[in-house]
Amino acid sequence: MKVRDAMIHDVSAVFEDETIEDFIITCLRKMRTGLPVVDEEFRVVGFISESDVIKSSLPSYFELLQSASFIPDTHQFVRRLGDIRNDPIASHMVSPAIAVKPDDTLINAADLLIKKGLKTLPVVDDDHKLVGIITRLNLIYSALQGRVLE
Repeated sequence: MKVRDAMIHDVSAVFEDETIEDFIITCLRKMRTGLPVVDEEFRVVGFISESDVIKSSLPSYFELLQSASFIPDTHQFVRRLGDIRNDPIASHMVSPAIAVKPDDTLINAADLLIKKGLKTLPVVDDDHKLVGIITRLNLIYSALQGRVLE
């Protein structure tokens, strides 16, 4: 079975210059945990997830060692999230994005999802333009429908 058989074709994406707040609102509306980041040509240039935003909003271990507080509290998290809410997505995205192609096997996609600890992979064409996404749940559902992972 190929990625094309399990991918979501109707997919949202965000642009590099949109803000973190725009990303959060889009994820809430689309019920997604992460989105591909595309350029003006709709080529995938990165990926941003809720985990990336949380990591950017929490002080690093090194910063904690230099502060009086070793355990970040909710106020620190909220303050830092407020600090980055208007940042461009490009400042917090993972780039380059790990992506698959429609003709890749589902086992290849599953391997990437597991090894890289991802929930979603962009699906791109030969020009690296976004054509869909594949999620862990889509992959599992396709396998449960009696299709064999190649």
